Amino acid sequence: MAEVPLDEHLTALLETFEERLVETAVASSPFVTEAARHIIAAGGKRFRPLLVFLAAQFGGAVDEDDLMRAGMVMELTHVASLYHDDVMDVADLRRGAPSANRLWGNSVAILVGDFLFARASTTVAELGVEYVHLQAETFARLVQGQIAETKGPGPSDDPLAHYIQVIADKTGSLIAASALFGGMVAGASRTTLDALAAFGEEVGLVFQLSDDLIDITSETTGKTPGTDLREGVPTLPVLMLRAENNPADAALLELIDGDLSSDAALADALAGLRAHPIMGRAKAEVERRADIARGHLAPLPEGPAKDALLKVCSDLVDRTN
Repeated sequence: MAEVPLDEHLTALLETFEERLVETAVASSPFVTEAARHIIAAGGKRFRPLLVFLAAQFGGAVDEDDLMRAGMVMELTHVASLYHDDVMDVADLRRGAPSANRLWGNSVAILVGDFLFARASTTVAELGVEYVHLQAETFARLVQGQIAETKGPGPSDDPLAHYIQVIADKTGSLIAASALFGGMVAGASRTTLDALAAFGEEVGLVFQLSDDLIDITSETTGKTPGTDLREGVPTLPVLMLRAENNPADAALLELIDGDLSSDAALADALAGLRAHPIMGRAKAEVERRADIARGHLAPLPEGPAKDALLKVCSDLVDRTN
């Protein structure tokens, strides 16, 4: 029998995963089920389970149920954190749909996030102690990253370095754990696991930093361009612009720091940033980090799975939504 091409294999795995993800969100109460499925039903890239499935190509034979469990733990943790993020950000939309906190209030949104974390904990326990330990360490980093973001940089901290650490903890940690989980399920060697973890950590940064550019450059994203800018959320281009401390940028920074509640003011700020050379320098930084991620793959054997991971880097750099 001919071997199934990797892309077809991954598509089949993701289809099975989607069905099981919906089943995992079932609760004893119909209302909790509805609320727990709310963000799941809105869709998503399923980037973390996909990375689990890709990383599992670098070992031996894999038990598909364990592979599904590994992907489930990563996606449930991610989705649960989104419920909490939306409460902290007072968000009205998530993936183009009304956020859970907007529909049912903050308390319900927080508790539904807790419910999904509990489902992730139940699932990871079926994989074993080593997985439980990694999941707990990852969750600790997620929480610390959120706290650091909420608190902001201290007087002696470099704002850009602080931001990079925040997204390493909030985004990089879970993506690194996804790559590790996939390799662990496949029984990959320690060298391979280390390479996958380092790749995932760096790709997590590329993932978020490319989002930062899209917030400014794209007209076709799921969220309104300039959302982060309007809300005063730190992003790579603005932080780099501040770090350069060029007097010629004073007017643009004053505009960015001013009242962006009107569409006209936001449009002016976006136009100023889009026309500024800082966008090219920010894109170069994303490309530099993507090259670092590619470098971490050097120990892995050549083949379709490695090619797919290399393509992940290129797709993240070039993505427009």
